[in-house]
Amino acid sequence: MASYYYYYFLLFVLVATAAISEADSKTKLSKDFYSRSCPKLLPIVKDEVIKAVNKETRMGASLLRLHFHDCFVNGCDASILLDNTKKFAGEKTAAANNNSARGFDVIDDIKTKVEKACPRIVSCADILALAARDSVVYLGGPSWEVGLGRRDSTTASRAAANNSIPAPFFSLTTLKSNFANHGLSAEDLVALSGGHTIGLARCVQFRAHIYNDSNIDASFAKSLRSKCPRKGNDAVLAPLELQTPTHFDNLYYKNLLVKRGLLHSDQELLNGGSTSALVKKFAANKNEFFKAFSKGMVKMSSIKPLTGRKGQIRIHCRKVN
Repeated sequence: MASYYYYYFLLFVLVATAAISEADSKTKLSKDFYSRSCPKLLPIVKDEVIKAVNKETRMGASLLRLHFHDCFVNGCDASILLDNTKKFAGEKTAAANNNSARGFDVIDDIKTKVEKACPRIVSCADILALAARDSVVYLGGPSWEVGLGRRDSTTASRAAANNSIPAPFFSLTTLKSNFANHGLSAEDLVALSGGHTIGLARCVQFRAHIYNDSNIDASFAKSLRSKCPRKGNDAVLAPLELQTPTHFDNLYYKNLLVKRGLLHSDQELLNGGSTSALVKKFAANKNEFFKAFSKGMVKMSSIKPLTGRKGQIRIHCRKVN
């Protein structure tokens, strides 16, 4: 009789363990999350990213930045894609994003293609993560394994975006604190800042650096002042990395060594201590930078994802279902 009960006890334990394992698998990000439910996902995203970058090379940097700004505001949940509603003021009009964040139409196009292939299966948050990776790779940068299984938020917060996204005027101490608040280390800070090896910035973002700071090459500052006056021309653009702004490499760090970082927050990385050592390391060895960047992207793209039954799979990325 005892063995009879013991048998059923073991059976119960096995069933319960299997149920827990299945539940866990649905709450953890996995590169194979859509392998059965949407096997065409990866090639669709890759093809659309390549098409968009070929049309406008700057778009690769814009898609990377979009993912970064999404993850730093309450996690990687595609909240940055939501338009304003009567219920909330969205993140598109936050200080760091207003008239600056780009790539929304590209994400819309990818989502439309994915919805045709796999209706109501793939989240906008996962599309953002894949588009960022594919953009970097296409522009000559490293690849990394993108865990999938995120779900989309049902709200957004302009206030949270204003408080969470690092600003171009941040000091090194503030940058470290900001990244630490998201579970990212000083090495992640320096490596992920290397994303500025591609893309452009607006005059309003680097004006204070070229007029007020002393840790900037004089000739470099003078050349920028010609296009970015003390007042006006806020939207005039300059490359974040002068030599190859459409190729993902390590010249960003080499520029910092000669005080040619475009943003105050960029040049702050060479402000002594461990971050300065990392700047020198990445400037000297592109492979070390690529390795650290990939590691940092995996960590960043795993910030507080909505999984399981949390959130939803949006049909249109700009609005809640």
